[in-house]
Amino acid sequence: MSKQSLIFLLTLSFLLSKPTAETDFRCNCEDESYFFSIETILECQRISDFLIAVAYFSIPIELLYFVSCSNIPFKWVLFQFIAFIVLCGMTHLLNGWTYGPHSFQLMLALTVFKFLTALVSFATAITLITLIPLLLKVKIRKSLDRHTILDTTLVELSKALDLQNCAIWMPNTSKTEMNLTHELKGRSFSKAAATPPISTGDPAVREVKGSDGAKILNPDSALSVISGGGGAHEPPGAVAAIRMPMLRVSNFKGGTPEMLPACYAILVLVLPSEQDRSWSNQELEIVEVVADQVAVALSHASVLEESQLMRDKLVEQNRALQQAKQDALMASQARNAFQMVMSNGLRRPMHSIMGLLSVMQDEKLSTEQRLLCDTMVRTSNVLSTLITDIMDTSGKDNGRFSLEMRYFELHSMIKEAACLSKCLCSYKGYSFVIEAEKSLPNHVMGDERRVFLVILHMVRSLLNGSKGAGCLTLRVYSAGGGQGSNEQRWGHWRSNSSDGYVYIRFEIGIRHIDSPEENIVPVIPYGGNRYYGTVEENMSFSACKKLVQLMQGDIWVVSNPEGFDKSMALVLRFHVRPIAGPDISDPSDRVHSNSLFRGLKVLLADPDDVNRAVTRKLLEKLGCVVYAVSSGYECVSALESNFSATCQIVILDLNLPDLDGYDVTTRIRKFRSRNWPLIVALTANDDGETRDKCAKIGMNGLIQKPGTFREISDELRRILMQANRILA
Repeated sequence: MSKQSLIFLLTLSFLLSKPTAETDFRCNCEDESYFFSIETILECQRISDFLIAVAYFSIPIELLYFVSCSNIPFKWVLFQFIAFIVLCGMTHLLNGWTYGPHSFQLMLALTVFKFLTALVSFATAITLITLIPLLLKVKIRKSLDRHTILDTTLVELSKALDLQNCAIWMPNTSKTEMNLTHELKGRSFSKAAATPPISTGDPAVREVKGSDGAKILNPDSALSVISGGGGAHEPPGAVAAIRMPMLRVSNFKGGTPEMLPACYAILVLVLPSEQDRSWSNQELEIVEVVADQVAVALSHASVLEESQLMRDKLVEQNRALQQAKQDALMASQARNAFQMVMSNGLRRPMHSIMGLLSVMQDEKLSTEQRLLCDTMVRTSNVLSTLITDIMDTSGKDNGRFSLEMRYFELHSMIKEAACLSKCLCSYKGYSFVIEAEKSLPNHVMGDERRVFLVILHMVRSLLNGSKGAGCLTLRVYSAGGGQGSNEQRWGHWRSNSSDGYVYIRFEIGIRHIDSPEENIVPVIPYGGNRYYGTVEENMSFSACKKLVQLMQGDIWVVSNPEGFDKSMALVLRFHVRPIAGPDISDPSDRVHSNSLFRGLKVLLADPDDVNRAVTRKLLEKLGCVVYAVSSGYECVSALESNFSATCQIVILDLNLPDLDGYDVTTRIRKFRSRNWPLIVALTANDDGETRDKCAKIGMNGLIQKPGTFREISDELRRILMQANRILA
């Protein structure tokens, strides 16, 4: 049972304890003047007394049950209350026999029970003072501010105990002195800033600090004199003091906070001197109960202050996170806009360059011209790969490169790399020599464009780190060759390699002719080797090394090269095509003989004049009949004309000026068959979202700019073969 319920039951007992009926029932009224007779009225009163007695006897039984089942304080008060109720019930029960003739013994018993009821009632009323701390607790808990709690405590204790003064002393930060922090004088608050402190070594302070209960202080002690507030001419009355623990919150983030004692405070209570009162045990008990409740309230205040502090921090963190989120969103939008502009600005010109070079490859050229043209095509492919890597890395932020593994001709790639390296050496004033092992396999599988890129990077790095004249040598041989190979770096791969794989070593060295020492750029260490070049070149070498490792190879600067001033080595693993394998010749060599594209009617929509002309030339080179337009409305109009009846493929640039490629596709699929004509997207962006969106609205394929002759033919062949399977 709660303490509030105890108060309610005490109140109820006083309401029920009404005076009993008079035993002398002499009435001057006549019977016939009323509707009920005297006998009827007395009978009703007798029955009422019995019913009241039953109620009085049932209430103690319920109280005994609650007392036995609950752990409540002040049980002796409840037992007094039970005795009071039982005695009241006995008076009502005995009073039921007094409405008629009765004996002297009955009157004597009724008088005894009434007297006992009066005594117990008075004792119960006196013990109500023990409930004052509970009332103080309710008032203290109305606020969880530290100063409000302490000030309320002083006021309520002063009212309840009729005190002359209340004061609270707290230690300073060094815990060497006690300072007066809160005081009550004449019902008004004041900060005793000028009050002299008391040393923590004072005997009264040590006595109160070492005790858990309330202590009566010596009137001559410093705590008594200063807290009395009367000065020397007005000595204080009896003074009591008690230690109150001051708790702090610990491990607040771990769920239920832990309360640890941080310091203590001393509550000093002064009785009025003119009343000549002394502290009773009951009053000291009240002080102890109040001190405990104040400590609990202060601990709750600490939890509240800590929670409010945490809430303020979380609000500030959330505000910072929201701002960071907005900044990141704006940065992402700016990056995407920049990426789109750069993608269109770089890939569109590359599309024209690579398309024109593809057309030139079919012209009648001399051997040297064809080699230069093929080298330019290869270099364009490398540049296109670099652009794609830059766009993908800036868009995905994963630093990963995708490899395009396919069979290619190693001998042809080496010749083209040697041709371009020779041009670079001539520009720098160096001669060029190539030494290639004749037994190298020709048809191998790997990423041709990236291998070509790494070789060019090695050549450029050695040339940029040198001044003057000299000779640059490119050596290519298999892992079994003996051209000064560095066995400790790549020899362990051969023991782990399986049949069908070969390890090719590319070593590039440069030798200067009468080159003074100061013409060599200072050496910068990298990964345990010594690499020549600037910091930017070392950063490029780091990215190149990651790319080589992705291809399961290694690249390093050769220390103390034989016959060279500087040298770099590259080892890569390639899969060798089986002798009985399929023909892997370049698809561009046989695409003209493929009758799949001959007479194929294609509608091309591209807003860029140069790109449109180049793409049209490539399609015509495949054997297609091309009708080209420059806008979305022109494309829709062309499909509504006679050309639409025989049009088989529509190639749409997604960035058309009026209607973009998505809108044109939606209109075509709305009024035409889902599977015919075939629609191919032409875009400079090739991310997953763009490809998925094109597939959802009904496009059959996608060609990314810059598109080479082989890539365009491969994509068109794929969608035509897929359409033929669906129609079949």
